[in-house]
Amino acid sequence: MAKIAVIIGSVRSERHGIKVAKWVVSKLEDKGHHVFLVDPMKLDLPLLDKMYKEIKSPSEKLQKLQKIIKDADGYVPITPEYNHSISSALKNTLDYFLEEYFFKPSAIISYSVGPFGGVVAGNHLRQILAEMGAPEIPSQFPISKVHETFDVDGKLLDKNYDRRFSKFLDEFEWYVSALEKQRESG
Repeated sequence: MAKIAVIIGSVRSERHGIKVAKWVVSKLEDKGHHVFLVDPMKLDLPLLDKMYKEIKSPSEKLQKLQKIIKDADGYVPITPEYNHSISSALKNTLDYFLEEYFFKPSAIISYSVGPFGGVVAGNHLRQILAEMGAPEIPSQFPISKVHETFDVDGKLLDKNYDRRFSKFLDEFEWYVSALEKQRESG
C-alpha cells in the first residue's frame, strides 16, 4: 500500500491534534498503509530561515523529515484553527520543502472546539498546499467540538466519525493511486 505522512499541526501543551493524529494513523494502518507521523513538537525545528535544499549541513532530524516527505505518496495534514488560520508550527514544518511535495495528494483534516471544525483553517491550508504542488482532494474532514469527540486518552467517542472517515479515506486513496500512476509515467 501507500506511504502516508500524517503531519500534526499543533505544539500546544494540551493539544487535541495528537488525539486526532493517533486515530488517523490507526485508521490508515488498518487499511495497510505505511504511516509516518510528523510531529513538530518532537522535531523542534527553528523558524524557517532557509529551505532544506538551501541548508549546507541539515540536522539529522531535518534529514529524516526530508526523507519522509520525499518518500511519501500522500499527506494528511491535521490542522487546528487558530484565528481563522492554520498554526505557525504547521506552516513552519511544511515550508522547509517544496519539490518533495510535487504531484502527491493531500487530504486535509481540521478541528476546533467550536461547531465548525476548523473549516476556515482547512480552506487556508488548501491554498498553501496547492501552491506547494500537493493538490488536495476535494473533500475536507472537519472535526467539530474536538474536545467532546475524543476522550482524554484519545479514544473516539462519536462513532459517526468512523463512517465519515471511511468515505474520506476512499477518496484519498483514489487520488494517491491516480497520481502515483501519473508520476510513474513521467
